[in-house]
Amino acid sequence: MKNQVEEVKTRLVALCEPGFQKFSATLIPGEERMLGVRLPALRALAKELAHGDGWQNYLSAAPRDYFEEIMLRGMIIGAAKMPIEERLCHIRNFVPEIDNWSVCDSFCAGLKFTSKNLPLMLEFLCPYCESEKEFEARFGYVLLLDFFLVPEYIDAALALVSSFSHPAYYARMAVAWLLATALAKFPDKAFSCLTSAPLDDFTYKKTIQKALESYRVSPENKEKLRALRSELRK
Repeated sequence: MKNQVEEVKTRLVALCEPGFQKFSATLIPGEERMLGVRLPALRALAKELAHGDGWQNYLSAAPRDYFEEIMLRGMIIGAAKMPIEERLCHIRNFVPEIDNWSVCDSFCAGLKFTSKNLPLMLEFLCPYCESEKEFEARFGYVLLLDFFLVPEYIDAALALVSSFSHPAYYARMAVAWLLATALAKFPDKAFSCLTSAPLDDFTYKKTIQKALESYRVSPENKEKLRALRSELRK
C-alpha cells in the first residue's frame, strides 16, 4: 500500500504546472497545499485508480499533504463501483474534510450516482443543508444544484432554499447560484421563492446578479429582476 501511495504522489508531482499552480492559488484563498494539477488530469488519474485494484486501501491510506490528494480521494469516491451504502459511508467521512469551494464543487459534480437515487439522496443531503458548518451547508446546496433542479424535485429544492439561514460566504454563494439557475430553468417557481423566502440581503442580491449575468434567463425575466433590485435599493 505504501508503494501505491508513494507512486500516486510521484505521479501528481509530475503532473503539476507551476504557472497553473500560481493562477489556481489566487482562486482559493488560504490554500497553501496546491501542486497545480489540472482537473482533467486529476479526473483521469482518479478514474484509473477507481477502476483498478486497491482503491479502498488508497482511500484509507492516502495522505492529505496536498490539495490534489484530497481532490483525488473525492473523485475516487464518486467514480469507483461500490454498493450505495458503502458510497454513502465514504461521503460521510469525506464531507468534514471539505474546506474550500473547489473541493466541494468538484466532489459534488462527481457524485453522478445521485441522479439515479434522488429520493434517497434528498433525505441524505437535508441535514447538510441545515448544518451550521459552512462547507457542509455548501455541499448540501451544491448537490441540490447539480442534480435536483428537475421537474420532480424543484419544489423540494426550493423549499430547502426557503429555509436557508447561514452567515458564511460560501454557503450563501451556493444558494445564490442554485436559485439563479432555478430562475433560468423554472422561472415561475423560482421567482415565487425569491420574493417570499426570508433570504438575507447578500444572498438575495447575489442571486439577482448571477441571474442577470446568465444567458439562460430570458430578457423579460431579467427586467423583472432589475425591478426587484431597484425595489431593494429604495
